[in-house]
Amino acid sequence: MQVQPYLFFDGSCEEAVEFYRSALGAEVLMLMRMKDSPEPPQPGMIPPGAEDKVMHASFRIGETTVMASDGRCLGQPSFQGFSLSLSVADQAEAERLFAALGDGGQVQMPLGKTFFSPGFGMVADRFGVPWMIIVEA
Repeated sequence: MQVQPYLFFDGSCEEAVEFYRSALGAEVLMLMRMKDSPEPPQPGMIPPGAEDKVMHASFRIGETTVMASDGRCLGQPSFQGFSLSLSVADQAEAERLFAALGDGGQVQMPLGKTFFSPGFGMVADRFGVPWMIIVEA
């Protein structure tokens, strides 16, 4: 069994996927637009003008596959009650990833030494997705 995160960007999925490709080296495994669905959508499922939005995407960050969508394209993504955690081997990599994710985002806890790690920090990226970066002890 696997648990995989599925993120709903509510209209900015393609931009987010490109950001993660650039910032984290994400590898895009699949991206399907609403208009490319093999079956017609249920009435009311795709707002007018959203045909080019992302119905489903999957991308790999390290060894983890993350799935994503534009969802209902309402323009109001809400990421609460969880964080995605990146474990890295050294401080230099932690600083690089923390800076990349923080570009246009909001630092919640600066990257620094803690009792459990030589480097730990929390940041919400420009899409509001919360991240924790931790240097493996």
